[in-house]
Amino acid sequence: MTTVAELQSGKGHRDENFPVASFLIRRRYRPVILAFYRFARAADDVADHPTASSAERLNLLQEMDRTLIGKIDAVPEALALRRVLEERKLSAEHALMLLEAFRRDVTKLRYQSWDEVMDYCRYSAMPVGRFVLDVHGESRDTWPANDALCAALQIINHLQDCGKDYRALGRVYLPEDALAAAGVTVKDLREDRASPALRRVIADLAGRTQKLLGESSPFADQIRDLRLSLEVAVIQRLAEGLARRLTQRDPLSERVHHSKSDLVPLLLEATARFLRTRVLGGKRTFALRSSA
Repeated sequence: MTTVAELQSGKGHRDENFPVASFLIRRRYRPVILAFYRFARAADDVADHPTASSAERLNLLQEMDRTLIGKIDAVPEALALRRVLEERKLSAEHALMLLEAFRRDVTKLRYQSWDEVMDYCRYSAMPVGRFVLDVHGESRDTWPANDALCAALQIINHLQDCGKDYRALGRVYLPEDALAAAGVTVKDLREDRASPALRRVIADLAGRTQKLLGESSPFADQIRDLRLSLEVAVIQRLAEGLARRLTQRDPLSERVHHSKSDLVPLLLEATARFLRTRVLGGKRTFALRSSA
């Protein structure tokens, strides 16, 4: 019988496109965030496994669900998350919503419209940020801005990986109505270079993503915890840079991801913006070395 462990990619939190439980997060919060990440990574690897059958993948995701809610103790990543949630008196709701997204990844290979993609993000992306906010005891008034940022991050990943997702998994997140309106078919994603029409579709979707980032721009300032606020400010700035690149570059043939040399000026800019608005503007002190 196939197990979750057998389908793991070996990818870790340092391999992601955006920071996960970075040094900016207070030390007492990192273990629970990393437990959530390892759970999500295990489920993602199951859903995206290229050779396991749909039935096998759905069965393993169900094992993760049942382990998380305490019915069985079969999956170590789900068991570890369950225990840390119990210890911190946190709800499993966000992790359970993620599992719904991963089930969709197994069973749903096409999305008809932008609204359908956004509904997918409601399960695949928004719960991640909401969980981190709950860990920090932040107000749920921050959720609308969180949801906009998390959806933007998810769509950026979809656009960056659109060719790879189709070739490896047969999965397409680009809305079918947008492709059809441009006279593009999913088979165009097999090519080494995007056609001008496909480039326009990707640029248009990146433009919609920039609007989401406009909605999320107040998010960092809404967060009480200054360390988390700075991490969100950095992620916002990284996302803005990637969305802009996707309006200009072809993800089938050109690099869209930030290189290490790109990161330094972006991080400095995000930090400067944070200092102006939260530290100097608010006349508050901020110590990165604090582990409390």
